[in-house]
Amino acid sequence: MRLLILTIAMMTSVVLNAQEKILLVGTYTGKKSEGIYVYKFNTSNGELQKVSSTFSENPSYLALSPDKKFLYSVNENGDGKGGVSAFSFDASSGTITPINSQLTHGDHPCYISVDKSGKWVVAGNYTGGNFSVFPIAANGSVGEAAQIIKHTGSGANKDRQEKPHVHSSVFSPDGKYLAITDLGTDKIYMYPFNPGASKPVAEKAIETSTAPGAGPRHIIFHPSLPYAYTIEELSGNVSAYSVSKDGSLKNIQTINAHPQDYKGEIGSAAIKISADGKSLYASNRGGSNTIAAFSIDQSSGKVKLNKIVSSGGDAPRDFTVDPTDKFILSANGDSDNITIFKRNAQTGVPEETGKKISIIQPVCLLFY
Repeated sequence: MRLLILTIAMMTSVVLNAQEKILLVGTYTGKKSEGIYVYKFNTSNGELQKVSSTFSENPSYLALSPDKKFLYSVNENGDGKGGVSAFSFDASSGTITPINSQLTHGDHPCYISVDKSGKWVVAGNYTGGNFSVFPIAANGSVGEAAQIIKHTGSGANKDRQEKPHVHSSVFSPDGKYLAITDLGTDKIYMYPFNPGASKPVAEKAIETSTAPGAGPRHIIFHPSLPYAYTIEELSGNVSAYSVSKDGSLKNIQTINAHPQDYKGEIGSAAIKISADGKSLYASNRGGSNTIAAFSIDQSSGKVKLNKIVSSGGDAPRDFTVDPTDKFILSANGDSDNITIFKRNAQTGVPEETGKKISIIQPVCLLFY
């Protein structure tokens, strides 16, 4: 009997060894994906093993609460059906359990973040041109939106920047600012943030304009230095900024994430920094389907392009560096696969391993 109980317990739990981490994958569900997937990732050999999946409609971006007990996703829908969903997450079993959902009051929410206090969720609504701020209850559920902040304006590219297109919503490392990139207005907005207030986002932001037609998509802060970096979807450039204590940004560098002779379609997507703070990466869709690897100068914050490699598939909308800095994983949405690269410890450059898994329209990769 004791053996039977032990066997059942092992079958219903995620048995992780010292080399294994949990990877969460968000997808588009139009081609019948299973929604949100849970995988075990072996940081010794780069193998992925599916654990479970939970359906949610178009959970294209994911975020964990600071205590990692709760998972949040956008539901990237239009026609007034854009939403955010809350789940409890049991890491021991790999089980995701739905809690509740709320409308974002903006179409096609494409990015979601949780503040460091664990009290607030923010979602950026691309087509809606606004972002929504939701309170988090003790049980992890999201309440109705406490704030909906809409941008105005347009950009130089009349086809893509006819109105605001809010993309990423990222909190500064100290939690005092909420950075919003607006692809449609060529601006980065730094909103003062007070998690103790009933409406935590200040009405007035510190605005930074990018080059006309750049289309800033994602922003990321350096883990230990006062610098931030954006990937520009329309220009294909990475821009580096110094970050002042008052939240203002100053551009210190702009560099192309494509080869100098590249003449194809531009469609840059995600930007990430390694845990050691020494490497920066940017992914390119369009006709490129590549990942650009940069080194970060620790004194100036500027970056140097080391190498551009194939993403191993089509439309690398997102990618991630594993927590050990040993591997880089690319979510290739149009070719329905995730490719695994080894990260060179000296140069930071991704190196092919030949490993990949099939998964329908992967969009977001998030390590637990």
